Amino acid sequence: MKVSCTKNDLLNSVNIVLKAVSSRTTLPILECILLETDQNALKLTGNDLELGIESTIPATVEKSGCIALEAKIFSEIVRKLPEDEVKITVDANLMATIKCANSEFKIAAQSGTDFPELPKIERDKSITLKQSTLKDMIRQTIFSVATEETRPILTGELIQIKNGALHMVSVDGYRVSYRKTPLSVENEENEVVVPGKTLGEISKIFSSEEEDQVSIYFTDKHILFDLGDSTVVSRLLEGEFLKYENSFSEDYETRITVDRKALLMSIERAALISREGKKNPIKMEMDSDRLVITSNTELGTAHEELPVNLEGKDLMIAFNPKYLIDALKVIDDDEVAILFMSSLNPCIIQPVNGNEYKYLILPIRLNV
Repeated sequence: MKVSCTKNDLLNSVNIVLKAVSSRTTLPILECILLETDQNALKLTGNDLELGIESTIPATVEKSGCIALEAKIFSEIVRKLPEDEVKITVDANLMATIKCANSEFKIAAQSGTDFPELPKIERDKSITLKQSTLKDMIRQTIFSVATEETRPILTGELIQIKNGALHMVSVDGYRVSYRKTPLSVENEENEVVVPGKTLGEISKIFSSEEEDQVSIYFTDKHILFDLGDSTVVSRLLEGEFLKYENSFSEDYETRITVDRKALLMSIERAALISREGKKNPIKMEMDSDRLVITSNTELGTAHEELPVNLEGKDLMIAFNPKYLIDALKVIDDDEVAILFMSSLNPCIIQPVNGNEYKYLILPIRLNV
């Protein structure tokens, strides 16, 4: 192999595929990045057998080839190279030489033929949307993916296509996060569960530019995200996801509308006391036109008041503050509506108008 490209292109590509390189494996080849030449391009691949990422950059190919380089050392070398053209050559003994300006490294390579291929995905069923939209949807739901393996299906997010919209749902047993966005064209109904790890990693790759799009393709066992220069393939989780639709009732005994940022700041301040108190809850009391938030632990007390518009009955309820903070932080609206049935039923945080997001949070029983 003999190929050259710019340092910036190579570094960007390495950073993208690194997200799929295995750090703990019994197969040493999975700790490598695959480099393949393709006419006037160099393709890099990372694959941990659950998540695979390919990234292609323009290159001058003098001699075609396919090799695997240990990801950690290769990425460190590329990161430290001068801003100049990088030349990579590999000899018959699988010794790779990386040259850039006055820097030169020689590292052992492995044969690329041993590197596992990414699953082949038929590109027939697909949806297309802005990368920035999907990035936001992941940001606004990923925090309530379950981290415990007791129910593996909940360590992923439901991606559902129905009624002309893309729906994303995550559940961890204490809360449900829901986001939807309309799709520009009518698509066949479908639903899959994608590992939270996959979504967390690809959201770091997505562009925030308005014009950049992503096409998503589905099979029974895999999902593929096509970003143009990069492709991400992930296995899907098997099993039945929670029937989340039944969780979100429009019925309520108490409904408040409140300034989102003011509520977030009040809860964060009250949580300063409860955080030290071994998961002690914060208490919320609603009456007429005010919300009182209190925290009372061995460390001390906190008291916050803020104005709200209240419909229905007065109410006292308690929550783990973290769950409220996580939801309020990712909402972009200035005002939110919160619906309550009773002090023992979950609350639902949603827009004042519309239904593009909903957050359901279980309360903590008060010892009165």
